[in-house]
Amino acid sequence: MLSAKDTIERLGGMARGRQLRPLGFTRQHLADQVRHGNIQRVRNGVFTTHPLDENVRAATAHGGALTCASALRDQGIWVLPAENGPHVWLGPKQHPLSHPRCACVSHYYDGRPPLGSASVEVALRHLRRCAGDEAFFAAYESAWRLRKLSPSARARLRASLPTTARWLLDLARADADSGLESLLRLRLHLLGLRLDCQIDITGVGRVDFVIAGKLILEADGDENHGSDTLRHHDRVRDAAASRLGYETLRFDYAQIVHDWPTVQAAIIGALRRMPLAR
Repeated sequence: MLSAKDTIERLGGMARGRQLRPLGFTRQHLADQVRHGNIQRVRNGVFTTHPLDENVRAATAHGGALTCASALRDQGIWVLPAENGPHVWLGPKQHPLSHPRCACVSHYYDGRPPLGSASVEVALRHLRRCAGDEAFFAAYESAWRLRKLSPSARARLRASLPTTARWLLDLARADADSGLESLLRLRLHLLGLRLDCQIDITGVGRVDFVIAGKLILEADGDENHGSDTLRHHDRVRDAAASRLGYETLRFDYAQIVHDWPTVQAAIIGALRRMPLAR
């Protein structure tokens, strides 16, 4: 007979007591295994064999599965909302369980939450309901670029959206370089501005966007442009673009996310100036 630890590992590293008891593991035996340190009790009736991610442990102790922005971040997917505690998927008739230092955000959605984390596909659906279309669009493009969504998963996501929202996935691209680029492209699309994306300009290199053939837009995340060396490289590129007749506007995370009216005004102003310069 396999040990409780080996059995739980074969079940994915976490298991419910009701899965284990038909296999011959009594409540008393599981309690003894916990006491001897061979397995861990995450909450009453749920056991694991290894240390869990802090958010996964909190979601499990809360009675559900990690989902929404929290599950997507754990997969390395770019997510717009600020972290505000583990987002936990609970069934529509479930009640959250009390646990120490609870900072969980409860989401009551249909279906039965798995142990651990929701899939990327499910977490994206939950994110849209929690944080809206912009956050969903940016995370969807990030997940697609990271190859976290199969063609069938993308098709199911599209089918799950209201017909009035499916254009978001029609607009989405698999090569969006960052979440900031995704937000910028979506917001300018809503203004009726057509963008050419990821364009190679001889003597300049690849730029994020070009509008009307002459206005370059760059979305600069700190992780890609924060060092002095990279900032110098950006200035050299901007000078080369200016020599070729381009105007370059650069915006960082804080501007795009928190000060969009100023960003929009700068872009519209630059476009209005362009015909006068010709």
